[in-house]
Amino acid sequence: MVPLVAVVSGPRAQLFACLLRLGTQQVGPLQLHTGASHAARNHYEVLVLGGGSGGITMAARMKRKVGAENVAIVEPSERHFYQPIWTLVGAGAKQLSSSGRPTASVIPSGVEWIKARVTELNPDKNCIHTDDDEKISYRYLIIALGIQLDYEKIKGLPEGFAHPKIGSNYSVKTVEKTWKALQDFKEGNAIFTFPNTPVKCAGAPQKIMYLSEAYFRKTGKRSKANIIFNTSLGAIFGVKKYADALQEIIQERNLTVNYKKNLIEVRADKQEAVFENLDKPGETQVISYEMLHVTPPMSPPDVLKTSPVADAAGWVDVDKETLQHRRGYWGGPAFLRKLFHLGMS
Repeated sequence: MVPLVAVVSGPRAQLFACLLRLGTQQVGPLQLHTGASHAARNHYEVLVLGGGSGGITMAARMKRKVGAENVAIVEPSERHFYQPIWTLVGAGAKQLSSSGRPTASVIPSGVEWIKARVTELNPDKNCIHTDDDEKISYRYLIIALGIQLDYEKIKGLPEGFAHPKIGSNYSVKTVEKTWKALQDFKEGNAIFTFPNTPVKCAGAPQKIMYLSEAYFRKTGKRSKANIIFNTSLGAIFGVKKYADALQEIIQERNLTVNYKKNLIEVRADKQEAVFENLDKPGETQVISYEMLHVTPPMSPPDVLKTSPVADAAGWVDVDKETLQHRRGYWGGPAFLRKLFHLGMS
């Protein structure tokens, strides 16, 4: 999956420059943003789905080129969270409150905030539908809906989070439980997992492990902690250069890494985690824990899975070099596709 920075400054920059130049050509002097608020409309030059960091960033960029009144963001949440900081929240280095702001405060000035949830995409008619029965059309669509957390695909979750000793830095509801589990650790296995699906921020499951190890050393508990990283992958990292460096750290810090181990069940009342051996499907192992950090399975948002923009696996079907949609949703000059997707870093 593609980091946002690649959209702005990488090999996709030429494509976005075309979009920006086109937008500038469409805006006359009387259309420039003046700072006044605008009533919600049913058509926008650029429509952004999702008010996370990616959607907000692209809306701000489009505002500068086509005018704020020509851009809208569809986002249902009242509160915006800067999620990368949650690794530090889970490790006790930051407060959860520092990661959130009112969504209204991060919407670029003059850009329309449509407070609704997308329920349907209809790219053949250049429109989307929302949960308040509104139909909104667009000339260009940017999809930045993020990725869906599927805790329920692990037996015993999410209800298991009601028990102590278990947390997850991937949810605002569970990140503080990671820090509580760290503080309450006494002796035993500290287990960190990586699921058998694509994930956002693939380094985060390891980062909390390294931060936890540092915390155990600082508090004099390291000798009592058996730190285990159970990953569904076959390597610690996908790029050899970084994998080699991480292997050195793993050896130096005496961490145990088990490959092709996928978390399939949590027995929170017994403090047991069940893993499947992906090399031998059906073979399982039960490991007791004193602390468990769960990285959940993830998938495309449900609204995208069955939409016309999705590929067979449910992900938005885009060219990985340009983030343009692969299939025939055209607009403007014949060379410029009108549907873009921001990948999850």
